[in-house]
Amino acid sequence: MKRIVIMGASSGIGLRTAEIFALTGWHVGVAARNEGPLRALKEMFPTQVEYEVIDVTRSDAPHKLTELIRRLGGMDVYFHVAGIFSENPCLDLDKEVAVTETNTTGFVRMVDTAYHYFCLTRIKGTIAAVTSVAGVKGIGRMAAYSASKRFQWNYLEALEQLSNNKRAGISFVDIRPGWVRTPLLDKERKYPVSMSLDHVAPLVVDAIERKIRIAVVDWRWAIGVFFWRLIPGCLWVKMPVKVSRAVKRIPRPAK
Repeated sequence: MKRIVIMGASSGIGLRTAEIFALTGWHVGVAARNEGPLRALKEMFPTQVEYEVIDVTRSDAPHKLTELIRRLGGMDVYFHVAGIFSENPCLDLDKEVAVTETNTTGFVRMVDTAYHYFCLTRIKGTIAAVTSVAGVKGIGRMAAYSASKRFQWNYLEALEQLSNNKRAGISFVDIRPGWVRTPLLDKERKYPVSMSLDHVAPLVVDAIERKIRIAVVDWRWAIGVFFWRLIPGCLWVKMPVKVSRAVKRIPRPAK
């Protein structure tokens, strides 16, 4: 039976894909900072799910991941979903640093741990991660976030080269969605071409099972990314890009 560890499984894409994998017979290890949803998932699938409370920004995270893998009985797929988002046009320093620490340092900490596990056990496993189409260009209103996603793209590419050089046989899956309606997004704002979890989660699971190297989710975003890449940098930096807009609330008539 296949075994997957999902980092960042307490909500959104991580939680929904964990449910799908468990329903289809996988053994699933789930981890996140918030214990409640992890415990609930364990109660739903007591013989298939193991969980561990892990904060990817803490130095003890690799040890906790290793312990989760042990309790799961091993790992065939590591799936990294943990990350935070901030639309931060004022460049609030605390927000920029938090995004950078979680999406880059935390990402490296956990992905490297998975890489070492596969190398040491000689398991030809898969390292998959949810990055974002935001890595295509540096976006002024979300500078740290877009830069961190580009970092993740390049890091996975570098690890793939390293794996090939060492003949480790590790597969890599880079899942790049557009806007997905998860708790990461502000409910009071509207995002262009946003997608539901019900639409996105099966596409993510399919990309992991088929080991698609780069999977842009969905086809509309794939078309958009194609043309987005064609914009010259000298023109891009002068464009007034808006990431989202406030939702207009229509007041209800008084009874």
